[in-house]
Amino acid sequence: MKIATYNVNGVNGRLPVLLRWLEEKKPDVVCLQELKAPQDKFPEKAISDAGYEAIWHGQKSWNGVAILSRVGKPEEIRNALPGDPEDLHSRYIEAKIDGIIIGCLYLPNGNPAPGVKLEYKLNWFKRLTSHASNLLQLGDPVILTGDFNVMPTELDVYKPERWVEDALFRPEVRAAFHNLVSQGWTDAIRKLYPGEVIYTFFDYFRNAYARNAGLRIDHFLLSPNIAKQLKTGGVDRDVRGWEKTSDHAPVWIEVKDQKPRKK
Repeated sequence: MKIATYNVNGVNGRLPVLLRWLEEKKPDVVCLQELKAPQDKFPEKAISDAGYEAIWHGQKSWNGVAILSRVGKPEEIRNALPGDPEDLHSRYIEAKIDGIIIGCLYLPNGNPAPGVKLEYKLNWFKRLTSHASNLLQLGDPVILTGDFNVMPTELDVYKPERWVEDALFRPEVRAAFHNLVSQGWTDAIRKLYPGEVIYTFFDYFRNAYARNAGLRIDHFLLSPNIAKQLKTGGVDRDVRGWEKTSDHAPVWIEVKDQKPRKK
């Protein structure tokens, strides 16, 4: 099974890019972030015509997450992260597909930092960590993926010295990520490429993509029982170079099927 995550940065504005990528790469499951569309404006028909069933949680102007599948309709479990019923941001959606629990997330940016936005980010991280612990206790294979808005190490950021005060790289944010991973999760891309420079985001400014001046902020965290099934993975870096594309590139992994497919 090929599973991908893609911060599409506006699902309707970037729809031609998304559809082209789906056609060329044919992932089985896709987690999307930053839909930037209310619930009733999600392009369900276009996604269906491309061969995917979808669930989504939209929000006007910003945020928004979705899970697409061409291996059976996602069985929605929840469309909000537990722990704060007053948090109305559309940043988390969770489903079961082919025996795997998949949590698609768009973690807050946190800038400017310090300040209330950083506090919100750290509190969201705490809620995610608590929920992740509960997911591990279920015993099911679990994948948490999406835009985490954190570079875990200096290897994950171009010129790290320029980012020390940024909410994506501050020590407390990186510590929150490592605290989450230490529960027993595997950072899939770093597991596959332990010493390589790999970026998933390139700013629109200063010719960042052409200079390979990027960040690795889109991650796959795998529970122990599915980490054993990890086969390969990578970044569709070329998609970042397409016309009218997102500032993120799609990231993907392949895992062994959990059960035999029907022929």
